Amino acid sequence: MKRYILLLCAISILFSCQKQKTPLKIGYSDWPGWVAWDIAISKGWFKEEGVDVEFSWFEYVPSMDAFASGNIDAVTMTNGDALVTGATGASNVMILVSDYSNGNDMVVAKPGIDSISQLKGKKIGLEVGFVEHLLFVKALKSAGLKESDVELVNVATHQTAQTLASGEVAAIAAWQPNSGEALKEVSGSKAIYTSANVPGLIYDCLAVSPSSLNERREDWQKVVKVWYKVVAFLNNPNNKKEALEIMSSRAGISPAEYEKFMIGTKFLTLNEAKKVFEKGDSLNSLYGSSKTVDDFNIVNKVYDAPQNVDSYIDASLTLGL
Repeated sequence: MKRYILLLCAISILFSCQKQKTPLKIGYSDWPGWVAWDIAISKGWFKEEGVDVEFSWFEYVPSMDAFASGNIDAVTMTNGDALVTGATGASNVMILVSDYSNGNDMVVAKPGIDSISQLKGKKIGLEVGFVEHLLFVKALKSAGLKESDVELVNVATHQTAQTLASGEVAAIAAWQPNSGEALKEVSGSKAIYTSANVPGLIYDCLAVSPSSLNERREDWQKVVKVWYKVVAFLNNPNNKKEALEIMSSRAGISPAEYEKFMIGTKFLTLNEAKKVFEKGDSLNSLYGSSKTVDDFNIVNKVYDAPQNVDSYIDASLTLGL
């Protein structure tokens, strides 16, 4: 009987070890704050840290679909989309804030329109219910306008550039590279409002399934640690050329083109991220920002019930560094 028990224990330990060897599966997509993970991948920093991670490259929405279906353990997405994903059935916890959009999300207007106030009574192309819709609402408010003062045309983000070029709308709202494409395709067009006007409205995060976080917390801690090694690398001017080469290669464009996207992305240092994880009502806090998005989502019927923002955030892995 004793030998039988010892055998069961040995099998249990073996199973546990095998389970620990399973890679953490992360889905990521084309945004500078997420493409930067390729720096750690190319340099072998996860192996150095002793954690096995498998990254899968997706278009943005399919990455969230893969997470929702349980095919990956974590996904890179905005704090607002983390709430939408959770509200529709895929529980997640944001353990890391990589950056906030600092100009890459834009309201781009056709030639002759130089301000938000000039959009009154005109058609605007954007993806209703998505983060650009929220950005546009903020833009309207800054000019003393309401949504009822314009006509929203629901346009998929990847089609916004061609929609502006068609003349169907007076302006579009989109993120890079779509916003940049609109500026290139429509001569004389200009960005009349950007996420740089509302820093902290759009945080970019790594969200993990609660079960994976509970089972592999030490490994996820290592992932967070590797991220801040990436940020330190990016903040060293001597590494700029190499960083752009790595990131632009993943995005499939030239380093010179990719550099423009970096300007509109505010990468957070560890100390800056710790401040963002402090509870507060303003956009300086991930909590306040997420509550702002939650309110917007309820008003626009993105989902029915307000979300418990606190349950979506685990600051401990960042604060523990």
